[in-house]
Amino acid sequence: MKKSNKYCVSQFIYQRWKTREVMIGHVGFGGDNPIRVQSMTTADTMDTEKTVAESIRMIDAGCELVRITAPSKKDAANLAVIKKELLEKGYDTPLVADIHFTPNAAEEAAEHVEKIRVNPGNYADKKKFEHHEYTDESYNTELERIRERFTPLVLKCKRLNRAMRIGTNHGSLSDRILSRYGDTPLGMVESAMEFLRICRDHDYHDIVISMKASNAKVMVQAYRLLVNHMMAEGMNYPLHLGVTEAGDGEDGRIKSAVGIGTLLEDGLGDTVRVSLTEAPEEEIPVARILVDRYLNRQDAPPIEAVPSSIDPFEYDRRKSHAVGQIGGGQVPVVIANLSKRDQIQAASFFGAGYQYSVPLDKWNIADMAADYIYVGQHQIDFEIPGTLSIIQDHGYCQNKDRHLPLLELDVLLRDGAPEQAYFLALENKDLNAEIIAFLKADSNVIVLLKTQQEHAMADMRTAFYKLMNADVSCPVVLSRQYKLSSEDHFRMYSATDCGALLLDGLGDGVLVAGDQIPVKTEISTAFGILQATRTRISKTEYISCPSCGRTLFDLQETTAKIRAKTSHLKGVKIGIMGCIVNGPGEMADADYGYVGTGVGKITLYKEKEVVRRNVPEAEAVDALIDLIREHGDWVEVQSSVEA
Repeated sequence: MKKSNKYCVSQFIYQRWKTREVMIGHVGFGGDNPIRVQSMTTADTMDTEKTVAESIRMIDAGCELVRITAPSKKDAANLAVIKKELLEKGYDTPLVADIHFTPNAAEEAAEHVEKIRVNPGNYADKKKFEHHEYTDESYNTELERIRERFTPLVLKCKRLNRAMRIGTNHGSLSDRILSRYGDTPLGMVESAMEFLRICRDHDYHDIVISMKASNAKVMVQAYRLLVNHMMAEGMNYPLHLGVTEAGDGEDGRIKSAVGIGTLLEDGLGDTVRVSLTEAPEEEIPVARILVDRYLNRQDAPPIEAVPSSIDPFEYDRRKSHAVGQIGGGQVPVVIANLSKRDQIQAASFFGAGYQYSVPLDKWNIADMAADYIYVGQHQIDFEIPGTLSIIQDHGYCQNKDRHLPLLELDVLLRDGAPEQAYFLALENKDLNAEIIAFLKADSNVIVLLKTQQEHAMADMRTAFYKLMNADVSCPVVLSRQYKLSSEDHFRMYSATDCGALLLDGLGDGVLVAGDQIPVKTEISTAFGILQATRTRISKTEYISCPSCGRTLFDLQETTAKIRAKTSHLKGVKIGIMGCIVNGPGEMADADYGYVGTGVGKITLYKEKEVVRRNVPEAEAVDALIDLIREHGDWVEVQSSVEA
């Protein structure tokens, strides 16, 4: 069990946690090596030509480690052919065999490739969603059984100088672990630690560890707890970071950045895989956006260390009092920034989720519409929707209902505080004893928390620590402004900086903006961050695996079909899995599941329970919709809400 809350070198000064170096072929991971990026092929492993071609596309895109599934001993043996062809074509990037269920395939693969990935949840255990009662004696008997089954692979990898990834997946924890520890980050950590201890007993240390989950909050807590336990036991194995089944497009990028970026911010992580339901070579530039941000982060100015009462292994939202619609346990708000527009008209609100119909004299409001719009010094000369509030600079704020002023600190000190609700722009450096005392006494203030620091997340987190230590309960909105033209960079930087705070319960709202980013992208990004942190659900969530050689249908095409018919089901979670490796486990986190269980055959789940087996693929999407209807979660499509 953890003896402290320590999980990184520092929460205030960027410094990578120094792990031991593990050589995978000729490429070093951990130690002083850069953070490596990797991906996984999607072709059938027995199709040598396609697997080699896909591997080359990945490597040419910058992939530094290629993972290939080996579901059987026959597939594992074909890795030798794949390796040979890649070498003949001039590609010596190390290969990883991905193993589930089949120890004999792992031992065969170790003959041919530089690294073996095993999943503790299904390498020597089974998952039938059955609960078992264990005494200490009976549990130790099970550990001996696992030791007996796992040891041959450990000894073979040690003899052949092969590396290993012990990769725990939240969705495939064994019945034994679930019975002992529950469906928890602790269970994920213990699942890996059992295998780690066996490796250490045999003096085998060429190991990389991962703690993957489709829920970014669970994933972050599990990695932090893993490092905490490794520190306690004198271990420092490299970390492979990833959010599994992240999905595709904007959602997949934001969810990946929330999970992976949160850990990178604290100096954790030695290699990254972004699991998108897209071609594997498309994952590499996305991973690079995440890791390249830290190439010179160690040069960022230090941030003052402040005591923290937050438990980094549990979620507990900061207590704030309500000021209007912000704080007090209400879902975090989204603020759009239109202050730099040349003029503000009703049409200007379109990107923020509001469309005015002139013939009907009504507003149409999208599901993801901003709660507040900041217009700076602009005046509003038209009626705004009833669900919307306007923020204007102090001195320009109109004396109208739902119009709130924004003050800078120097204006507050000069003119005093308004008598009504207002926003106050502050940075961490502003929070001296006088300002903190003022915030504690003023029940009308909403802090708009900004930062100029390169290590922005840590600077904003420190501001929260100061407020919490002084029992200041005013609501705080996270505000980040980026000088970016790339929408992917904007999404992922925003998701990292704000998502990391929201995962720890810090923040009552989000305002993210980019100098060259469309307002519509800013708003969808903000809502995407809240969705990925599960602090505000505004759309359907797709838990979609990235595909591999085990996949039994076209994941990208199928995900697009399901999304086209279900994207209006706000709050419903749908799992789309190519095979049964993680399918049943991830179904426990989804409301509905669509899992490939044979060529052209789909099994449908309601949560973790099988509802229909072997549905022909051509009928499966419609059958999924029928299942959603049967359980009362279907609603008809509505393009907008009128106000």
